[in-house]
Amino acid sequence: MPRRSAMQGHSVEFENSKNVASPVPTRDALSAVVAGFLGWTLDAFDFFLVVISLPRIQAEFHVTEPDMAFSIFLTLAFRPVGALIVGLLADRFGRRIPMMVDLVFYSVVEVATGFAPNFTTFLILRALFGIGMGGEWGVGASLVMEKVPAKWRGVLSGFLQEGYAFGYLLSAVAAYFMLDRFGWRPMFFLGGAPALLALFIRFGIKESEVWQKTKAQSWTELIRGILSHWKIWVYLTLLMAMMNFSSHGTQDLFPTFMKHFRGMDAKVYSKVVIIMMCGAILGGVIFGLASDRFGRRRMMVTAFCGALAVVPL
Repeated sequence: MPRRSAMQGHSVEFENSKNVASPVPTRDALSAVVAGFLGWTLDAFDFFLVVISLPRIQAEFHVTEPDMAFSIFLTLAFRPVGALIVGLLADRFGRRIPMMVDLVFYSVVEVATGFAPNFTTFLILRALFGIGMGGEWGVGASLVMEKVPAKWRGVLSGFLQEGYAFGYLLSAVAAYFMLDRFGWRPMFFLGGAPALLALFIRFGIKESEVWQKTKAQSWTELIRGILSHWKIWVYLTLLMAMMNFSSHGTQDLFPTFMKHFRGMDAKVYSKVVIIMMCGAILGGVIFGLASDRFGRRRMMVTAFCGALAVVPL
């Protein structure tokens, strides 16, 4: 998990944190875990609302499936922009404030998506949401990993990542109960929830002590520190690019596939997604625990090969 955050602009603190004593479990650390999990959950919930509602949005705006796929592309294309901007701000000014601002930003964008009057506005809002979505993960993961004991980082990294699956699950539940009855727009109004999480972070979580002890004193020092790790940055960027290529390539248009090629209605394919995400949550925790015993790379390869084997089936 620390290495993934390094890809998004946090290499300095995680590299230096090796020299900082491992934190002990505290209520503040637990609050950070909860905030990180919920932040990623709500982030994914907002993203997958488009995925799960894609056929309805397509019909209302009278656009093609490639047009809707382009809207997903825009969101994903702008995620690195948000990761870079918010990651740099988090390395320079601390984890809490950039994370709170990011949560409020993508909440406002998500609610605005529910009011989009035309497809062009919808595309602009999805690009802006991509910036907010990209910014949340790196900062949230950094805040959590810098507060929890090293011996728990494997299982907690798996738990934290599965906030993504839990968000997808919640979007499927929302679609199951709301899509046929109310349409797609009201579901996006639920996307305002992350703004409340910002209040929780403001009053319930302290700033990272690791960041306070290792923070750069200037932008020049920060950039120099990041560039000193350019080889591992390139490696991790390529690694995560391929992992995300596999992930989004098999899940983002899956509801559309089930509707158009398997003839399933919204409630049926929502059930399929719910079952799939329950498996993802279980897998994240199990493989996270196993990584503490057998190593990170070995379990990453095992999980990835298992996923590839299932895709054709």
